[in-house]
Amino acid sequence: MLKRLLSLPILFSSVLFAQQPGKAPHTIRASGEATVSAPPDRAEISVAVSTVDETAEAAAAQNARQTTQVLDALKRLMKGTGALKTSGYSINAEYQYEQGQTPKLTGYRANNSVLATVDDLALVGQIIDQAALSGATSIPGVSFTLRDDAAVRSKALAEAAVKARASAEAIAAALNLKVLGVLDAQTNDAANVRPLPLMQSRVAAPNSTPIETGTLDVHASVVVTLEVQ
Repeated sequence: MLKRLLSLPILFSSVLFAQQPGKAPHTIRASGEATVSAPPDRAEISVAVSTVDETAEAAAAQNARQTTQVLDALKRLMKGTGALKTSGYSINAEYQYEQGQTPKLTGYRANNSVLATVDDLALVGQIIDQAALSGATSIPGVSFTLRDDAAVRSKALAEAAVKARASAEAIAAALNLKVLGVLDAQTNDAANVRPLPLMQSRVAAPNSTPIETGTLDVHASVVVTLEVQ
């Protein structure tokens, strides 16, 4: 089963027991980490159409026809659910290179990339198959994510915070120190969901493409600072 890691930047565990000049408190600092797994509930499928012709205009026209066929087929399959959007478009001249000779223009390549987003994961394999049947030349990738990862992230942070405090309190107990309270708790909770591609392959004859969604792992790290005496 595939697993991918969605990470909050890791803060390495450390312990601090020091007294600052004046009335600064004695402190102990420790870190805790936690990982919470959750099944994905959203998929993004990249579909691309690449066409080549003698002129840029001809390559673009052919690409437009082929891409329209793909989009129409996907719209019929998705039946108004999910979303389709253009994620990239380009037209580039292609050259033949031979040693010692000036590059020779051989034609133009038009590329049109479309991103299909669906919450019904049962459609993923069908979208891949239908795209291939209707004119897609490649499926650059498929990725899975969560529509809302706030609850999973909060659970991971809570578990990491509990572990961090427990570690700090264990250190204090071992040193015969009394814990007065928590002075500080930190985590770098600015990470965005960045799903990794599940696959990257050229389109072959479709044959009920199997898809395994796996689970997503959300990792959190928290550092707490306790005041002790």
